[in-house]
Amino acid sequence: MLLAGIGGFIGTCFRFLTGKFCSLITDSPFPYGTLAVNLAGSFIIGILFGLAERSNIISPQMNILLITGFCGGFTTFSSLADDMFIMLQQHRFLSFWLYAAASFMLGLLLVWAGRSAAKLI
Repeated sequence: MLLAGIGGFIGTCFRFLTGKFCSLITDSPFPYGTLAVNLAGSFIIGILFGLAERSNIISPQMNILLITGFCGGFTTFSSLADDMFIMLQQHRFLSFWLYAAASFMLGLLLVWAGRSAAKLI
């Protein structure tokens, strides 16, 4: 539990910083920070699961720290769902569909890319 907590703390800090950075470089109501962490997290978890399945590079303890903790703290499905709800409330239907498609389709693609990259390591 301590390993998951440490990883979650680090992931949450990175999520916070990513959100702040995205706010600094964009002036848009579109939730770029949430999209960025969810897409990056999809790629990272793809790499980590790929490495865990391929070899003993990732121990069970590292799995808890990195996958459960870091990726769990870094990515944020609840924020994604809230962002989408707000878009629907504001009748921003195009943004809603673009965000949903980018989050789910690119997220899935990046998990595949991460697992494929792990095979090369």
